[in-house]
Amino acid sequence: MFQTLVNAFKNKDVRKKILITLALMFIYRLGCWLPIPGINGEMYSQQLSSDSILGLLSMITGGALSNGAFLAIGISPYINASIIIQLLTVAIPALERLSKQGDEGRQKLNKVTRYFTLVLAAAQATGIVVSYANTEGAISTAIFGATMPKWLVCTFVAVILIAGSMFTMWLGERITEIGVGNGISLLIFVGILSTAGLSIVAVMTAWIGNGDETAPWALLVFVLLVVLIFAFIVFVDLAERKIPVHYAKQIKGRKQYGGQTTYIPIKINASGVLPIIFSTAILSFPQLVCSLFLDPTNAFYAWWQKWLGVGKPIYSVFVGVLIFFFSFFYAQIQFNPEEVARNIQQYGGNITGLRPGKQTSDYLKKINKRLTLFGAIFLAIIAIVPSIIFNFVFTGTSATLVNAFSATGMLIVVSVALEFEKQLQSQLMMKQYRGFLK
Repeated sequence: MFQTLVNAFKNKDVRKKILITLALMFIYRLGCWLPIPGINGEMYSQQLSSDSILGLLSMITGGALSNGAFLAIGISPYINASIIIQLLTVAIPALERLSKQGDEGRQKLNKVTRYFTLVLAAAQATGIVVSYANTEGAISTAIFGATMPKWLVCTFVAVILIAGSMFTMWLGERITEIGVGNGISLLIFVGILSTAGLSIVAVMTAWIGNGDETAPWALLVFVLLVVLIFAFIVFVDLAERKIPVHYAKQIKGRKQYGGQTTYIPIKINASGVLPIIFSTAILSFPQLVCSLFLDPTNAFYAWWQKWLGVGKPIYSVFVGVLIFFFSFFYAQIQFNPEEVARNIQQYGGNITGLRPGKQTSDYLKKINKRLTLFGAIFLAIIAIVPSIIFNFVFTGTSATLVNAFSATGMLIVVSVALEFEKQLQSQLMMKQYRGFLK
């Protein structure tokens, strides 16, 4: 990967795209620290406990939510909107037709996703403002030296939060369009790394400033565990099953085609981190609504927080079940054995020992189900087991490391880093081909 970065910076056009990407991510991080007038940042951060859903959202945004910053909501409304639109694409025929219309249909779906993002951002901003408007000292009625009515301040804060969310979505799309890699993924990537960096600084401060002798040992153990988990994630993420396909020789005119053996690569974890995101989003949504609109003493909210709150045992069990469901659901959408078998047959190919057609599609379907099962087991282990181990091993100040850099966060970081490297390699290869054609 380091060699790829070196080669990328040697190429003028690719280097320009990388610098644009870094500049846009810097603007995003700057917006995560710019405070919103009308919010008491200190009181705001005290309301966000690490085991709450709002605390989890704050970690994803790199601490922007706990800072009461301009980009406090971040990219979460866009992620939720994208998830919902993807699920509705399967259920609603009109959206399914749009998804099959190529670039034009994709642009229309993106427009629908943007509008839905605006709706979700408005709902989330309204919930946050309503929740903290009743907290003593959380909302300041003095803005720019003038005292204003509380309802006007709340409206102002909500509009700023909505604008920040839409601006974050715009930044992600610009990175995708004129930069390198997927902009939305890179914004999540930099948010997780920023939160992890702040947590490491907090542990080092506890060691040097407060004389906490357990802090360096906790940091060392944490780094070793992170390296092991990273290695495991990379190993599984790059693993794939190669199914050999032999194409018969065909003579068309004076040219001979085929007569070679290739393979169909099927990844073990083809769905990436999406099943985890889908699962946690669905289970966290009721808790998010309760935390925004209900009092903590409410019976239903207290029951949900006790049994199905983030990090609770039953919550982990349901996350594992939903990960399996979404892994197989996404595998059915992403890989179509009948279509692959049909394409192989049309081009005169066959899998050794199998007849073209139904026998080939049944074989591909069986292989895909098995690989999806192993991928789902891997995602469930990553989402549940390391977090349990971390919470058992790390306590006190070192617990901030666990909250900042969960196993799910590690999976996102590794997946985005590997995808970014692939994007760089494809950019370099495209520039080489362009130079050859010139």
